[in-house]
Amino acid sequence: MIRLLLALLLLMTSHAFAAEKLVVVVNKNNPVATMEHSEVIDLFMGKYVAFPSGTKAIAVDLNDKNISREAFYRKLVGRSLASVNAYWSRIRFSGKRKPPIQKPDYAQVVAFVESTDTSIGYIPKSMVTDKMKVVFEFDK
Repeated sequence: MIRLLLALLLLMTSHAFAAEKLVVVVNKNNPVATMEHSEVIDLFMGKYVAFPSGTKAIAVDLNDKNISREAFYRKLVGRSLASVNAYWSRIRFSGKRKPPIQKPDYAQVVAFVESTDTSIGYIPKSMVTDKMKVVFEFDK
């Protein structure tokens, strides 16, 4: 019974974050101040592996088990998660690029961005800490 309640609580928390406004963040030491929508697309869809300044970028994504990932890619590129996964399957098969690294939840995305100067990720706006900065907001 306790496991069922914990699972339900986790699901409710995931849905709450899924409904919250997502922002794209980088480590506070990253020289990038703002990014355009197209630049964020380029990093998360593998067109580029560096920020506009030329600094290497490490994109961090949620894994497929997190429902918020679908919301992010719908907002970012207007595509379903199945379509994005198919895209990455083709790209990986060609050996040209690697997809963003994946974390199971927002807490681990936050920890990664806070500890990696060249990282970029997306999280609910309420989770932004003083160790990171927002470089892009959807629906500004």
